[in-house]
Amino acid sequence: MTRPNGIHHLAISTADIRTQIAFFSDVLGMELVALYWMHGVKGAWHGFLKLNDHSSIALVQSPQIAAIAPQLGVSHAGTAGNPSAPGTMQHLALNVDDAAQLLTLRDRIRSRGVNVIGPIDHGFCQSIYFGGPEHLTLEISTSAEPIDPRAWIDPEVVALSGISAAELARFRAPAPYAGEGGAVAQPPITADKPHMSYPPEVYRKLIGMPDAALTAAMSQTQPPVKV
Repeated sequence: MTRPNGIHHLAISTADIRTQIAFFSDVLGMELVALYWMHGVKGAWHGFLKLNDHSSIALVQSPQIAAIAPQLGVSHAGTAGNPSAPGTMQHLALNVDDAAQLLTLRDRIRSRGVNVIGPIDHGFCQSIYFGGPEHLTLEISTSAEPIDPRAWIDPEVVALSGISAAELARFRAPAPYAGEGGAVAQPPITADKPHMSYPPEVYRKLIGMPDAALTAAMSQTQPPVKV
């Protein structure tokens, strides 16, 4: 069944891309693999730090971001348990393969002067927790085996979430979908579905464009440096 199978990139807004790159590179050992003018966004820079060949932490810096004041409990949670506004990143957990690597990475983080708590054993994973630049809340986790839904889907929380038995069955086993070779037409814009926050006239234009025309108009495939 076709479905997402990992994180391609998770984008983090920053007012100081140099400090974020230094943190993820030096403290966490991640390689900087891209840093360029962000496609289609005037004045913005885009950076990518490698998790693996197909997964990255991405950074976005623009002049507008520097003018937005972070607010703990609104834009940032501050800890892995505190609240933040709906739709914001509450915390970021990165994976390592085993408990030995977890401790090695804890040593690396502490050797850079950054405080870390843990490991804390959550049953299906062990985790360490620490802060990053600009109030990021970060976690490193490792799991010895896949999560067993029979043990970790709590009936009480299912009920409190308003999830019926039929919905739970669907959520645990999503319906397969073979696809139609990319032939499904763009649906109309309706208020009952989620949308990106473009200006309305721009959004209507983008949604109304034929797929091939939008791809041709907006794609930028050349890297900034010839190799």
